[in-house]
Amino acid sequence: MMFKLRSFFSTIQAKLIIIYVLLILIAMQLIGVYFVSAMKNSLTSNFTKELKDRAVLLSVLAAQNLGSTGGDEASRDNLGVLVKNLFNQPSTEIQVLDATGKVLTTSSSGADYVNRKNTQTVVSMALQGISDNEENIIDDDHVRKKVVARPVIIDGKVVGAIYIAASMTELYNTMDRINGIFISGILIALGLTAVLGVILAHTITSPIKELTRRATAVAEGQLYQQMPVQGSDEIGQLSTAFNYMTSRLRDALAQNEEEKEKLASILTNMSDGVIATDEVGTIILMNRRASAMLYTEEDKLGTGMLHLLGMSEEGHLAFARGSLPASILEIATPEGSKSLIRVTFTPIHRREIGIIGTIAVLQDVTEQEKLEASRREFVANVSHELRTPLTTIKSYTEALEDGALQDPELGPRFVGVIQNETERMIRLVTDLLHLSRLDSKESPLRIQRVDLIEMLEEVADRFSFQMQEKEIQIAIRIENGLRHVWFDRDQIDQVLDNLISNAMKYTTEGTIRIQAATIAEGYLSISVEDTGVGIPKMDLERIFERFYRVDKARSRNMGGTGLGLSIAREIVKAHGGTISLESELGKGTKVTFTLPAGPERGAGQ
Repeated sequence: MMFKLRSFFSTIQAKLIIIYVLLILIAMQLIGVYFVSAMKNSLTSNFTKELKDRAVLLSVLAAQNLGSTGGDEASRDNLGVLVKNLFNQPSTEIQVLDATGKVLTTSSSGADYVNRKNTQTVVSMALQGISDNEENIIDDDHVRKKVVARPVIIDGKVVGAIYIAASMTELYNTMDRINGIFISGILIALGLTAVLGVILAHTITSPIKELTRRATAVAEGQLYQQMPVQGSDEIGQLSTAFNYMTSRLRDALAQNEEEKEKLASILTNMSDGVIATDEVGTIILMNRRASAMLYTEEDKLGTGMLHLLGMSEEGHLAFARGSLPASILEIATPEGSKSLIRVTFTPIHRREIGIIGTIAVLQDVTEQEKLEASRREFVANVSHELRTPLTTIKSYTEALEDGALQDPELGPRFVGVIQNETERMIRLVTDLLHLSRLDSKESPLRIQRVDLIEMLEEVADRFSFQMQEKEIQIAIRIENGLRHVWFDRDQIDQVLDNLISNAMKYTTEGTIRIQAATIAEGYLSISVEDTGVGIPKMDLERIFERFYRVDKARSRNMGGTGLGLSIAREIVKAHGGTISLESELGKGTKVTFTLPAGPERGAGQ
C-alpha cells in the first residue's frame, strides 16, 4: 500500500494536483487573512464608533440634566430613565459619573455600583477633559468588553463623565461565523480544485501515459505504433513528433536490415573467407566459405581465431601489438592433400579507444600456386626444349667451321643434323603459337559440314606409308547412318593427326582402331585406340599437361614436342567437347573425344 502511494505521489498527475491544491490553498489563505482582518477591523471600528456616538449623545443629555439640577435626585432619576430605557442594550453597561468619578446612575440591574467611585483609567482620563478614551478589558467572568469614557462638560468645566462598557461577545461570535463560512468556502474550493486538478492532470498525463506505453512497445520492436493527434498544442506536437520518429525509425531499421541482408549475402556468397574477432581474438563472425576453407564447423563463435588458424606464439604477440602480417597457411584436406590459404589481417580501430577487433580475409591460393608452378615449369620446359636443339646446332656449326664441312662423309651428316634440329624448333614454336592462339581465343572456329567417312579415310591415307613400314594395321569403324557432321575440319584433322601420330610412336606391331558413334542427341564420339606399350597409372593424371612426356628420351628422339595432347585438348574444348584417355600398361591406350555434331551447337561454340 505504501509503495502504491509512493508511486502515485511520484507521478506527474499527483504533482499537478498537489500544485493546484497548494496554489488555491495559499491564495485562499492570503485572501482569507486579508478579508478576516479587514472584516474584524471594520466590525470593531463600527462597534467602537457606535459606542462613542452613544457616549457623545448621552454626555449632551447628561450635561443638560446635571447643569439644570446640579445633580439632585430628580436629575438622577431622569438620567436613570435615559440610561435604562433609551440607551440600554443587552450586554452593555452605562454609567453616569459626577466630577469625582462617583456613579450617579447605571444601566446595570445591581445597585451596588451607585454612589461608588469608578477608578478605571479611561474614567480618570475623561474627568481630566480627554474626550477620546477607549480600551479593551476582560471582566471577572472572562468576557471581553469594549470600554468608552467621555467627559460631561458644562461651560468648559468637567462636571462628570459617561462610562460605557459593551460586551464584544456578539462581535466575536460574528467573526467566528465568518471564519467558519470562510473555512467552509476554502474546503469547498479545495475539493473543487482537487476534482478539476484531477480532470486537468488526466487530460495532460493521459496522452503522456499512452505515449509512454507506445514508446515502450516501440522499444520492444513493435514499430507500427501511431499516436492519435488530438490538437495542435504541445501534446499534439509531441504526438506528431512521436509518429514521425517511429516512421523514421522504421525506415532506418528497414534500411539497416537491408544492409545487413546484403552484407550477409555478400559474406555467404563471396569466394573469400572472412573471420571477425573482438579485441582479444575471440571469433564473433565467420562465413561459410571460411569454414569450408578450414574444413571445420561453421559454429566456431567464441573460440580463438589464432588457435583455429594454428598460428605460433609469435603470431599471438603480433596480434597483441595489432601488427599481424599476411601469411600462408597449409591446411590438410580430408583427401590427404594440402591446400594453401593466404590470410590477411586488418585491425578495426575506434577513435579514442584503439583496436577493438580484427578482420581476417582468407583466400584459397592453391590453384594460383599450382598455376604459378605450372607457369614456371612451362617456362623451364620451353627453355629446355629450345636449348637442346640450339646447343646441338651450335656444336655441329662449330664442327663444320673447324673443317668438318670439307669432309665428304661428316659434312653432309652434320648439315642433316642441323636441319633436323631446326625443323624440330620450328615445330615446337609452331605448336606454342597454336596453343597461345587457342588460349587467347584468337583462333576462331570455321564450322562447316563435314563428311565424316571421307575425313577419317583421308587421315588413314596420310599415315598409311608409315604404318606399312612399322607393320601396323588401321581399322575404321563408323556407326550406321552417321556421315555428315558439323565442326572445324582443319582443327579436328590436327587432333586426329596428333592422336594417330602418338599411337604410331608407341606401337611397334598391331592395330590402330578409329571409331565414330553417336553418344547422345547432337553429340558425336571419336576414339583412337592402339595396342602399344600403354601408359602407367601414375602418369595418367598429367598426360594432358604441356611438355609432359611419359618416356622423355624416346619422345624427343621421335621428334615429339610434348604439346600434342595439350593442343588436342584445347581444340576439343574450343568446340565445346571433352577428351579423355584410358590406358593399361603393356596392352594399349584409347583416347576418346566428344564433339557437338549439329550446326547450331557447333556454330555456337
